[in-house]
Amino acid sequence: MSHLKYIIIPNYKTQNGKTIDISLSYQVFGVALGEAPIILVNHALTGNSNVTGENGWWNDLIGDKKCIDTNDYTILAFNIPGNGYDNVSQNLIENYKDFTARDIANIFAQGLKLIHIDKLFAVIGGSVGGGIAWELAALQPNLIEHLIPIATDWKSTDWLIANCHIQDAILNNSSRPLADARMHAMTLYRTPESLSDKFGRTKRNAELFNIESWLNHHGKTLNNRFSVSAYKTMNQILRTIDITENRGDFLEVASKISSSIHIITINSDLFFKPEENWNTYVELKGAKDNVSIHEIKSIHGHDAFLIEYDQLSRFLKPIFKTQVSAIHNFSKHVA
Repeated sequence: MSHLKYIIIPNYKTQNGKTIDISLSYQVFGVALGEAPIILVNHALTGNSNVTGENGWWNDLIGDKKCIDTNDYTILAFNIPGNGYDNVSQNLIENYKDFTARDIANIFAQGLKLIHIDKLFAVIGGSVGGGIAWELAALQPNLIEHLIPIATDWKSTDWLIANCHIQDAILNNSSRPLADARMHAMTLYRTPESLSDKFGRTKRNAELFNIESWLNHHGKTLNNRFSVSAYKTMNQILRTIDITENRGDFLEVASKISSSIHIITINSDLFFKPEENWNTYVELKGAKDNVSIHEIKSIHGHDAFLIEYDQLSRFLKPIFKTQVSAIHNFSKHVA
């Protein structure tokens, strides 16, 4: 991968005390580093650093004259260590339970330091990527100007942990771990209404419903591009999001974050429930002025942040339509 760059972090010590050398890969898009405000994009569970351009998974949001315009900003995206995107087997993480979401945030923070970045205009991420964004903000409260967690929360709930536990069991016990885990996950990423709207109990043939064919397709597709090790690692990161662990209660931690926090939730999300996001907003708003919340209206559940781009762009445009003079002024803060 010609555009993939690496940062080596030797002897990284995990939260549970294990030591490992980390090879942190990343990509840069848009304006060159040091010449414009930097937006860090955190990928979701089966995503990667290729956020825009050829085969970019967030092309509808990030790109030339898009909501996040690559003519105005530097887009930085790390690969979560162990996600397998570089196809280097040595960079996979076999002892995946040694890592937490906070470890990933800490690794990202060390990576930023090593490439001489001490200020980010924004950090944006969906699902587990948004959870890591919360963790990074708690770790370095003055690093980020705009924190944008989408379809996520500052902690993994019991419901989320339960589903991650089932995923881990499938990944460790199934004869088709990747395909079966993915099929199970897809039913959580969507909603009954979304599936009914899409398939309407139609059949592909006499013995196969279209919903079954769709699930089989997603299982097969992931099996062809992902590894069991990577899935186990990402699932572990998802289940360990918690900015309060060993720090105090939520308000004690979150009120120290200087960032403007823009929470984006989804009214039909069955994974990161909107009620949790609204509770977060109401609690935080009592202690912090620069916090807002927007809600995507959709029948498509958790995956709506990858589907409802018109709504998402409408919420984000006021953040990223910064005046050119302000952009140049901000860039002076980048080392």
